[in-house]
Amino acid sequence: MKNKRLWAVLALLILFTFGLVVHDELKMGQSRSSSRVVKVGVLQYVTHEALDEIYDGIKDQLVKEGYTGNKVKIQFLNAEGDQSKISTMSKQLADGDNDVLIGIATPAAQGLANATKDTPVVMGAISDPVGAKLVSDMTHPTGNVTGTSNQVPIKDAVNLIQTVTPDTKTVGILYASSEDNSLSQVESFSKAAQAAGLKVKTYAVPSTNEITTTMNVIAKEVDALWIPQDNTIASAFTTVVSIANNNQLPIYPSVDTMLKDGGLASVYQSQYQIGVETGKIASQILKGKKVADIPVKVIDTGSPSVNLTAADKLGINIPDKTLKEAKKSGLVVGK
Repeated sequence: MKNKRLWAVLALLILFTFGLVVHDELKMGQSRSSSRVVKVGVLQYVTHEALDEIYDGIKDQLVKEGYTGNKVKIQFLNAEGDQSKISTMSKQLADGDNDVLIGIATPAAQGLANATKDTPVVMGAISDPVGAKLVSDMTHPTGNVTGTSNQVPIKDAVNLIQTVTPDTKTVGILYASSEDNSLSQVESFSKAAQAAGLKVKTYAVPSTNEITTTMNVIAKEVDALWIPQDNTIASAFTTVVSIANNNQLPIYPSVDTMLKDGGLASVYQSQYQIGVETGKIASQILKGKKVADIPVKVIDTGSPSVNLTAADKLGINIPDKTLKEAKKSGLVVGK
């Protein structure tokens, strides 16, 4: 009987000691986890105000999620539109022991996705993730890629053109042939515009070097110019605006920053807010959520936005209804 009691006491002591050890290990593990520096690799395709705003939104959201100061290390690289740099920089970030990778704009996200199949990749500002072969299922990503998709409200853009410049019969589209995200936008816009009774002419350029020559042709052949979410065109937008203004050609861009830089009207989507949504997804991954459990966040709505200074230069009167909508929830630039 005494032996049984002795063994029972010993068993309780062993269990108690084991419990203390496990508790201490868990506590130490939690401490190590909470103090561990997370590493975030970011690749931006090119320097441009729109993409810069996306990056600002990402950084601010990471801070809001608690990744600030010595708790996070961000490795930021910018390819400046150089495709060869996309490849080398993507590999550099993939080999950099980062916990999550973020690609701002389609070429950057594609580069990262090609560089690793293990490290989670978060897309930022991708117009057509499926067409760009970044994901095959927007709701249930099957690979290591998820993120945000800012899809241009195409029908709203067509309606805006016909409302602000009702005499428009032919719309030109200027885009870079090298950007997959632009090709899908051009197809969607062409169908919607033609369905609304407009004639569409498309003008593809391989690089910014051909923009001046192409714009001089466009100015003689169309009544208005629509610009998709295109990083190549955005990086040389001042040239586009200059030639368009000289020829009294209204420009309808798809990005708010291009509206500020001289476009006439647009369907407003905040690039900063797109960055915030991208940062939220990156934070979910850093906190342990699997890519497969994070659907691609689609941002496909917007509000009419106008540039009154551009309208004045072109001698165009913005309809009262459009102006009121822009003042209420969109963006109004100029006087």
